[in-house]
Amino acid sequence: MTPSAEPGSPECSECLDLGLDWEGLLACLTCGWVACSDASRGCHARGHYEESDHPVAVALGAEPPWRWCYVHGRAV
Repeated sequence: MTPSAEPGSPECSECLDLGLDWEGLLACLTCGWVACSDASRGCHARGHYEESDHPVAVALGAEPPWRWCYVHGRAV
């Protein structure tokens, strides 16, 4: 089951629960769930993909903005 979080929330709720910091945040383009990137210890955005099959996320606060496709393992 996918952990619940407010769509568009500017934090990784799982990292907060575990007392972890994060390097970057990604927002799921399917449901809006926000989680830490693979550069973070938790890798919670990847976990969200593995549990939900929501394939694409956008980096929050990145300039220029970029999207990551977990299916193809590359930026899109």
